[in-house]
Order: sequence, then C-alpha cells, then structure tokens
Amino acid sequence: MINYQPFWETLKASGESTYSLIHDYSISSATIDRLRKDKPLSTITIDDLCHILNCQAGEIAAYIPPEDKPH
Repeated sequence: MINYQPFWETLKASGESTYSLIHDYSISSATIDRLRKDKPLSTITIDDLCHILNCQAGEIAAYIPPEDKPH
C-alpha cells in the first residue's frame, strides 16, 4: 500500500499549505483529497509536488507492505 504520510510532514516543514498548493500552484482539491485518503496519484502529480516542495519522491509517498500477502 502506498501511504502519503510523508507528504503531510514534508508539506508542514516546507511552509506551504494545502491552500497555497491549490491557489498558488494549481494543484486540484481532488488531488489533495486523494492524498488525504491514500488513493493512487500519477507520477506526473508526484513530480509536480516534488518540484513545488523541493523534495524527493520518498518525501511524498512511502510503500507499506501488506501483512496479509506473501511476497
């Protein structure tokens, strides 16, 4: 499972807000909602967020292996 908890920590440390992402950088409110609900994002969106927040992809998303599935 992809988890976006690192995004929220990176966003807080950056001094930006969801408001500024939406109004200053044209990130859609639907994208913010997808981040909140750990829904899939395109790599283009992750690239945009990395550019805006000046960070690496690992500072946006983390992979959490499922406990109920074998490798």
